[in-house]
Amino acid sequence: MKRPSSKIRDEIARLQEQLRQAETREAERIGRIALKAGLGEIDIEDGELLARFEELAGRFRHGNEKPSKKPEDGAGRSDRPSAAKVTAVPAAGGGGEA
Repeated sequence: MKRPSSKIRDEIARLQEQLRQAETREAERIGRIALKAGLGEIDIEDGELLARFEELAGRFRHGNEKPSKKPEDGAGRSDRPSAAKVTAVPAAGGGGEA
């Protein structure tokens, strides 16, 4: 069953409006958080701020770590030492097993 092009255009217009509303909500949320963090008071160029936000977003994307900043053995990573401490704590508590 084919749909007329006018119905498809109507659906596209409806979806574009939903997209605009979703982007507005996301921008307001991120903006509020940025202001709470004090970013509104920092004198920084938009391009530099965008670059820093892109770096930050990369840290939170699954599987998108930057290998250039990661030491070869991973010892300098802030998340790896804490994970090692978590696994080391039970081993230290069970000293009778050695």
